[in-house]
Amino acid sequence: MSDTAVIQFQKVTKCFKRSSMLSVGLKNLVLHLPHHMKNSYQAKHFCALKDITFEIHQGESVGLIGRNGSGKSTMLSLIAKVLRPTEGWVKTQGHICPLLELGAGFNFELNGAENIILNGVLLGMTRQQVKDKFVQIVEFSELEDFLEQPLRTYSSGMIARLGFSIAVHLNPKILLLDEILAVGDMAFTQKCLQKMKNFRQEGVTIVFVSHNSDMVASFCDRAIWLDGGKIKDMGDAKAVCNKYKKSF
Repeated sequence: MSDTAVIQFQKVTKCFKRSSMLSVGLKNLVLHLPHHMKNSYQAKHFCALKDITFEIHQGESVGLIGRNGSGKSTMLSLIAKVLRPTEGWVKTQGHICPLLELGAGFNFELNGAENIILNGVLLGMTRQQVKDKFVQIVEFSELEDFLEQPLRTYSSGMIARLGFSIAVHLNPKILLLDEILAVGDMAFTQKCLQKMKNFRQEGVTIVFVSHNSDMVASFCDRAIWLDGGKIKDMGDAKAVCNKYKKSF
């Protein structure tokens, strides 16, 4: 791990607009239609993250923990530049490989082999670079017997294997993972963890969301505990995860 900050958040807030009519319910909407029509264009804001500031250094492994809706996936999306902050700024350095949603970027009518090329290109590689890594990707995924089948016939676990295998063979400097290790059998999970340990030794920065606080405590240098869009605690992974578990 170096002192170089490769991910920086400075006073970051991310809000989303939502219509005031979305949560009133059908019966309430019908009975009070004039009132709701009058207010239909008055947007309410939901802030997924509020005034977040932190740095992640090159080669660090950082786990994001917290209950559902606490802002973890939004934070990953901001790092990946899928989203832009409402306030503040986010800076990153280095090639980012985001694996934020299983199947994102895949075409379910194409077969496994075609999706390797497609997804690799979407992640920033040239077709030739993906082809050069093709055999390694397939061997890691253990899906050799299914490459000619359309992706719509794959199970969620098979899609997870393929997506993870592509991302980790594209020379990332920053690897973003969202609950990817929660899918698949134990043997493949251990294989993924070993690959991530190899990345750590190579100085790759890893940020991942997990509900498995024990995994975060054992694998990560630091943890960020999000609660209601704010940082509840941040620091040594084991210490933060212990506080998180005690909060239940």
